[in-house]
Amino acid sequence: MPSTLFKKLWDLHRVTELGSDEHLIYIDRVFLHERTGSIALQGLTSSQRSIRRPRQVFCTMDHIVDTFPGRGDATLMPSGADFILATREAANQAGITLFDIGDPNQGITHVVAAELGIALPGATIVCPDSHTCTLGGMGALAWGIGSTEAEHAMATNTLRVSKPKTMRVTFTGELQPGVTAKDLILKLISQYGARGGAGYAIEFAGPVIEKLSVEARMTLCNMAVEFSAFTGFTAPDETTISYLADRPYAPTGTAFEQAAEHWRTLHSDDGAVFDAELQIDCTSLKTMVTWGTSPEHAIAIDSCVPDPALETDPKVREGMEKAQHYMDLTPGTETQQIKIDAAFIGSCTNSRLSDLRVAASYLKGKHVAPGVAAVCVPGSTRVKSAAEAEGLDKIFEAAGFAWRESGCSMCFYAGGETFGAGARVISSTNRNFEGRQGPGTRTHLASPVTVAASACHGFISAAPAAGQSNE
Repeated sequence: MPSTLFKKLWDLHRVTELGSDEHLIYIDRVFLHERTGSIALQGLTSSQRSIRRPRQVFCTMDHIVDTFPGRGDATLMPSGADFILATREAANQAGITLFDIGDPNQGITHVVAAELGIALPGATIVCPDSHTCTLGGMGALAWGIGSTEAEHAMATNTLRVSKPKTMRVTFTGELQPGVTAKDLILKLISQYGARGGAGYAIEFAGPVIEKLSVEARMTLCNMAVEFSAFTGFTAPDETTISYLADRPYAPTGTAFEQAAEHWRTLHSDDGAVFDAELQIDCTSLKTMVTWGTSPEHAIAIDSCVPDPALETDPKVREGMEKAQHYMDLTPGTETQQIKIDAAFIGSCTNSRLSDLRVAASYLKGKHVAPGVAAVCVPGSTRVKSAAEAEGLDKIFEAAGFAWRESGCSMCFYAGGETFGAGARVISSTNRNFEGRQGPGTRTHLASPVTVAASACHGFISAAPAAGQSNE
């Protein structure tokens, strides 16, 4: 009987059925970070439990750590250093792999797990972070969990999970130059709503996906959680296999060839039946940007802020009105007339080398508009080093962007750095909720090249399409 890719991965990792559609699932990798990692590790210690397989557990410093050059353990977040010190001590005592401040492999969890080959096609990976689904872009079955679940996964290599339904989202047609993976996911969420994927494990498929790089696929899968999905993933293919060759934690030699043969079997069979199917025709898809306080508040960049009065659903209308009040926007305003105060390129969504390359290609020879604060934070120390080897840092700095150390930075506000109350930010991040980038900060989500173009114009702006990639 034809099988979906999700069913194949689920069945490969199912230890036993527990009833009521709950299963005990084997967990291949656990990844921690300093915001919650120490809590999970200390919880194990206090309950007198040990980590079953320490070599399968990894930890990095990313959420709270400052990104300023010359950083140490001190952070702008109140008590932030306590989290860092506690995580370092607990990780070292537990004997797990820690990518500490100053380590050449340090970086944002989901960036590091992919670029080091810790995440692999077909593997189950969990982390106390909702955007763990990013790793689905390389064919992994990855999802976010809580600290208590992380304790259980480390102690037993298993988790009790309710089996989600299956959905396939097929992207057809041909992407126009300059339209990116970020635009794909914003279009999907805007068309079907932020709850459109609730209860589903989503396979992204179709000719458009097959032509995307692995890093672009990870951008797409990163925001599956903003669609309320359990996870999102793409089938591994030759592009995936090439990406994984020579990664530090990936198999090598004969083992790599054997793994690759297995990875080639990880796809949905012809005739496989999904619980739900959606389709997006990308032929006329344009650059997208958000106007409100949810990723579903996204429109084509040459559109106008929508009028809530035209919405028939009273709850949706109320949400739109509230969002426009917070964002200080008026219905009918042309998006490209919206003035910005700041620009941010970074986060687990769009901070990989390909993201920085396409932004730098636009910024070369240009400068940020007067009055605009601009910051670029590479997703990992490896990304930062590779970008500097190509001279991308010099392009960003010459254009007026601050060039930082790797970390989550201003993707979210936890009492640390912010652009300030009332500041309007165009950002390559994944969430534009009220206060996400600081109390009163107003966030517009977009692709890295759109952020770069907007920073230079001083208004929300699309970059010229010619010569752009689809990262």
